[in-house]
Amino acid sequence: MTNLIIAALLLFLLGLAYQQGWSRSQAVATATGTRLHSRPVYHGALAAVWVLVPAVLVLGLWTAIGPDMTRNFILSQLPPDIAALEGNALNSAVARIMALSSGSGVAGTVEPYEAAAAQALDQFRLLSYLVVIGAAAGTGVLALLLVRRRIVPRLRARNEIEMVVRLALLACSAIAVLTTFGIVASLFNEAIRFFTFVNPLDFFFGTVWNPGFATTGTGAVGQYGILPLLWGTVMVAAIAMLVALPIGLMTAIYLSQYASRRVRDVVKPIIEILAGIPTIVYGFFALVTVGPALSGFGQAIGIDIRSTSALTAGLVMGIMIIPFISSLTDDILRQVPISLRDGSLGLGATPSETIRRVLLPAALPGIVGAFLLAVSRAIGETMIVVLAAGNSPVLRANPAEPISTVTVTIVNQLTGDSDFAGPQSLVAFALGLTLFVMTLGLNVFALYIVRRFREQYE
Repeated sequence: MTNLIIAALLLFLLGLAYQQGWSRSQAVATATGTRLHSRPVYHGALAAVWVLVPAVLVLGLWTAIGPDMTRNFILSQLPPDIAALEGNALNSAVARIMALSSGSGVAGTVEPYEAAAAQALDQFRLLSYLVVIGAAAGTGVLALLLVRRRIVPRLRARNEIEMVVRLALLACSAIAVLTTFGIVASLFNEAIRFFTFVNPLDFFFGTVWNPGFATTGTGAVGQYGILPLLWGTVMVAAIAMLVALPIGLMTAIYLSQYASRRVRDVVKPIIEILAGIPTIVYGFFALVTVGPALSGFGQAIGIDIRSTSALTAGLVMGIMIIPFISSLTDDILRQVPISLRDGSLGLGATPSETIRRVLLPAALPGIVGAFLLAVSRAIGETMIVVLAAGNSPVLRANPAEPISTVTVTIVNQLTGDSDFAGPQSLVAFALGLTLFVMTLGLNVFALYIVRRFREQYE
């Protein structure tokens, strides 16, 4: 309810500020008989920005300091013997009072001091919300009065709004970049903790994966060789790309160069439906249909193919990736200038020669981008491998046998009641960091290839 009131307050202030800025600019232009530098819509937008920023800053300040102030208030309401507690005992007492205040209830008998503290907390929250809302509204109104005085014919409101938009875009870009750095930093920090338990050489070059959950707390840390997981990841991704790349590329070439408009309008949406199917459905499809079919086919020709294997997971994953490659490649081929295609045909080249020697080289950077997207999806896929690959972290060269991947192992290590004090759980962060470095290296290599071919073509 409080969030709804705050949102309504912000919307009201925005609407009021925009209307006041717009009407003030019109009144100034009429009174002075001078043409405004910017249109009234920019003056209204500028007034709205002036009102929004201080109100949001007030709310953000309360969001930052509010939890600490609330906790300190609760501590002030506790009896001295309870307030003298430390660690989990004190946190539990505070949590009980907050639960009573929110109406969710607590286990056991409610002590009189807890009921009194919860009632006082209700009053504190009400008063603090009123103060915060009043401060936000007050700063907004004050900012509105100030911006009204700034509205004169020579005010460059449009330039200021454009600067605000640029700053907003810069902030969004910074958030994306900082989020990436934050993810890497968190992975790196926990990975360093893991390597205090396990030698990095044993981790990166070991061929045995046995985390040993049963030995937790006995001093044994198990064996954490990542090579079987990397091999399984690469094997499944390679099988998937062997299926998806030729089918997706040929499908895109047919749809963009040979298919009629009517056929394209029917076939392309059907193919793109595959992209919207949840991966868990693909996993069940692999487990129930594809795996037994491959096993039966292997028995018919005298080859032992397990129903849960790298081959099963790779084939189904390749089917899942086909829409990504075909759709992106189709759009990229259609963006190649028509003059290149017409010029090649005018010189006597056949349609297939035009595709091979003109269109594909021109669209190569985009096709490589689509390929990278597909590879990243294959490397990061989890559910299909969980259900169809057998979850066997053993170094095997036969794709017809069960394997495991990095992503599946991350899920396994973070599942259960283990804490983050031992290597059994911390290894998930080391695996995640390794996967990140692999993807980054793949992207850098692909960027080098794209630039080389682009320079050769130009």
